[in-house]
Amino acid sequence: MANLDLNLLTTLHAVLQERSVTRAAHRLGLTQPTVSGTLARLRRHFNDELLYRSGNAYQLTTLGMHLAERTGLALDEVHRVLVAQPLAEPASSTREFVVVTSDYGAAVVGPALSADLLWRAPHASLHLRQISPGPFATDLDRLRAVDGVLMPHGWFHDAPHLDVFRDRWVCLVDGRNRTVGEELTVEDLDRLPWASLSVDLGTDPMGMRSLVEAGVNPRVQTVVNSFLALPLLVPGTDRIAMVPERVARAMPASGLRVLECPVSTGPLVVALWWHPQLERDAEHIWLRERIAAVGASLEP
Repeated sequence: MANLDLNLLTTLHAVLQERSVTRAAHRLGLTQPTVSGTLARLRRHFNDELLYRSGNAYQLTTLGMHLAERTGLALDEVHRVLVAQPLAEPASSTREFVVVTSDYGAAVVGPALSADLLWRAPHASLHLRQISPGPFATDLDRLRAVDGVLMPHGWFHDAPHLDVFRDRWVCLVDGRNRTVGEELTVEDLDRLPWASLSVDLGTDPMGMRSLVEAGVNPRVQTVVNSFLALPLLVPGTDRIAMVPERVARAMPASGLRVLECPVSTGPLVVALWWHPQLERDAEHIWLRERIAAVGASLEP
């Protein structure tokens, strides 16, 4: 480490992402000979070509591909270290808080949290980043690049967390579906086709798993990667869907019936999860306090 500097990491990231010395130089605002010289130094350090010509294109070596997945995270971490400041007053903070969540989490917490931060820390910003399929479920290191993930229990087991709000699962059917009585039965759950959330959103450890454990075999007909879009797949069909009650109650008049699930699905607890390195970060502690306050203000 004594013989290296952070500029090498910046150049390494650009070269691995662009797979071209010329494009990396343009991206960094440097000359091509400068980037070529840095790449040569990196090749000596790693004892690996990192980037090699294959026909008319350049390809990454095995080590190069491995490094390409980590340089972005490393630069994010360096940036977080270099811009860190003591939190004298929230009103003076200029930090961008990045919270990864689903459309459901953003809809429930986002409005109140953004209003709260605007009032208390007008120079800070909040980025509610839409979660993509499966990137955080098993890789704790990916939490390093964000301030937290707001998702139900079942995603993480070892990360610090704060329970923010509780919900419960309910079922939706079309109001004109005459094959369903006043109450759903287990037979209905087996008989009706399902509109379901993608398991990439972490739903498998939650409601649907409870059905399978109770002996129900949901016949999934349509899958969507959105909590808020799921109810839209029910009207005019004989499908059934399971959604958080807060989603069901927020739907405008749509002719849907909200019914109790005949199988116990357990509570739905949504929490904020963060990397252990943020445990004593002053601004992050303040953010957690504000999220906890917003969660406590939500109606049961």
